[in-house]
Amino acid sequence: MDIATIGGIVAGVTLVALSIITGGSPGAFVNIPSVLVTVGGTLAATLISFPLKNVLGVFNIARKAFFHQEKSQIDLIAAIVKYAEKARKEGMLALEEDAENEPDPFLKKGLMLAVDGTETELINRILYNDLAAVQNRHELGQNILLAMGAYAPAFGMIGTLMGLVQMLANMNDPSSIGPGMAVALLTTFYGAFMANVFFLPMAEKLKTRSKEEVQRMELIIEGIMAIKSGDTPRVVEEKLKAFLAPKDRAMLSREKEA
Repeated sequence: MDIATIGGIVAGVTLVALSIITGGSPGAFVNIPSVLVTVGGTLAATLISFPLKNVLGVFNIARKAFFHQEKSQIDLIAAIVKYAEKARKEGMLALEEDAENEPDPFLKKGLMLAVDGTETELINRILYNDLAAVQNRHELGQNILLAMGAYAPAFGMIGTLMGLVQMLANMNDPSSIGPGMAVALLTTFYGAFMANVFFLPMAEKLKTRSKEEVQRMELIIEGIMAIKSGDTPRVVEEKLKAFLAPKDRAMLSREKEA
């Protein structure tokens, strides 16, 4: 579970709620027609922009913003180097059992292809096709959330304009102008709140998670290609170190010495 995502949303909602409670009557911020215009309009525009199955699928993709298990690249490199050592000493076929027991599905697929004697170029093409498919799915999810982040404030403004028209139509009653203006502005508030607390931050988090996953997949592809080429374990390690930050490279070296 991603504590930062959950903590950020809870903090954002809590701070706004406290501001509302301490600033006056919370009931003044509740208006059903404004909610219908903002939420309903955002969903309607999103459905117009994207196919239904993609809109429904974005919720599964968005789960990555809440439920994400951090995976150590140092451990991954260490595992690949061990595979390289075994392949170097005993041959590629010796990795068959290790490949079947490998928990990472992408690494398992690459190892199985290498063990089966698949040509290096074909392995590279297959794995990069998988990587491109992952990128496309993640990008689609990000685009849907970004679109919702744009539509929510827009429909908030539409609701405000509707409220102003209704208010101006009843100018003969001065006492209704203040409450009418407050209700009109609520839709703008709802739209801005939805966009800036939920949709846009989640899109950015998914973008970050996608980059991390793609980099991990690229690291695996580089490792599989190095093993398939018969590189020594030291060369394999040096190639994969390029994916690590300097402090992580030093940590990898310390773990080897230990």
